[in-house]
Amino acid sequence: MRAGVILAAILANPAFAEPVFVDRADGLPVRHIYAGGWEHFVGGGVAVFDCNADGRPDIFAAGGENPARLFVNATRAPGAPLTFAEGGTPDLAHVTGAYPLDIDGDGRLDLAVLRVGHDLLLRGGPGCTFTDASDAWGFHPRDAWTTAFSATWEKGQEFPTLAFGHYVDRSNPDGPFEACDTSDLYRPAGRGYGTAEVIAPGFCALSMLVTDWRRTGEPELRISNDRHYYVRGGYEQMFRLTPLKERVEDWKRVSLWGMGIASQDLTGDGLPEVMMTSMGDQLLQFNTGTGFINAPYSIGSYAQRPFTGDDGRPSTGWHAEFADVDNDGRMDLFIAKGNVDQMPSNAMRDPNNLLMQQPDGTFAERADVAGVDTTDRSRGAALADFDGDGKLDLVVVNRRAPMELWQNVTLETGHWAGIEPQMAGNTRAIGAWLELRAGGRITAREVTVGGGHAGGQAGPLHFGLGSATRAEVRMIWPDGTTSDWTAVPVDCVTRLHPDGTALRLSP
Repeated sequence: MRAGVILAAILANPAFAEPVFVDRADGLPVRHIYAGGWEHFVGGGVAVFDCNADGRPDIFAAGGENPARLFVNATRAPGAPLTFAEGGTPDLAHVTGAYPLDIDGDGRLDLAVLRVGHDLLLRGGPGCTFTDASDAWGFHPRDAWTTAFSATWEKGQEFPTLAFGHYVDRSNPDGPFEACDTSDLYRPAGRGYGTAEVIAPGFCALSMLVTDWRRTGEPELRISNDRHYYVRGGYEQMFRLTPLKERVEDWKRVSLWGMGIASQDLTGDGLPEVMMTSMGDQLLQFNTGTGFINAPYSIGSYAQRPFTGDDGRPSTGWHAEFADVDNDGRMDLFIAKGNVDQMPSNAMRDPNNLLMQQPDGTFAERADVAGVDTTDRSRGAALADFDGDGKLDLVVVNRRAPMELWQNVTLETGHWAGIEPQMAGNTRAIGAWLELRAGGRITAREVTVGGGHAGGQAGPLHFGLGSATRAEVRMIWPDGTTSDWTAVPVDCVTRLHPDGTALRLSP
């Protein structure tokens, strides 16, 4: 990158105040804990989505052997303390995670619920009500230990294609080591599902993401696997979807104890980089368009050991998420950390990371400054604007410790824009690409379902704008239609609807 370009980027996105979060766990109606024995060492995801169309994100949290819980956002106003009420859901135990998506295209968000046992598809109804629609939609999963999920809409289909990733085969008498289960792909048959296709080989999947990482219009399924249980020959995987086939001819294999996936364009070339959490190194890879190369150690993203305390053993990373915490126009990175249980090879007091991206593209640790460097056994997490003030707040699910809720009260943040594409059928435009132009550069974002660790979000895509006060967007819709560049307002959320090559905007 030329020096002039770097200088322009720095001027457009100056440094803002250090991040600061306030503990708002007392705003939850109950202390929620993800608990259980060895079948709940992994999982512990959280789904964040607006289940009652009031513009405020709500929370569905896995409970393991405890009941899963729905928390309905009752925060009074932007900047007011975060407050939630307990909502009603079917009484569900052994839930490892959940992902929100609109399966039937009725405009209300549904939930794909991951379990130790039979997974479920819950249909969203008015006022954050949910009913089990598994039978109605022909979804009859096998009894398995599910720990990963992703989805996409394939061409010509009304319903999404669903991928469920399974961990250890509990029925294998020689397990758990060398007993990784295969995973399952469900393609729609009209407005429902038929027999699953087997995704094999299986290496104990802990995260999945369907992504068009080459931007060719052909999304592929990435799977991150737990090498702790592979023992022999396991690796991170990529599968073509149509037909279902493992990519081997040009896919450079990497083996790690894979826990979570985060994907985001960091370099400005429109191609998404990928972050994979692990036991030890947290591996960031840059996208070349034909493959991925490891980021240099100097970038500051590896976070391989606790950055506070005196425990020098390797870290254990779980959920990873890119988000602009201070709205300076640069994507930051949150990583949830925590020992599997009592694993002596890894750190016991393992603080979560908040890696703030600097003007030169490196990452600097600020979890301690922000106050979110807790050391419980964290698992799933999400960054979302719960109070509507334009700053991303944080929820973290812990194993055998109460769920955390943090309000972002950072001072002197930049401008921002929330963009929510909507369309008929595939109502949340899964598979679309959104490009935002502001401050002399373009930021690309793919609309996906999956990734993270056992949980994800549905809602506006959040863009920090730094000092820019004007922004334009264009959409590359799932069918390949590319819209014209269109001005959008800043410091608010805007919905985008396709109108030929134009965009129709609504608040």
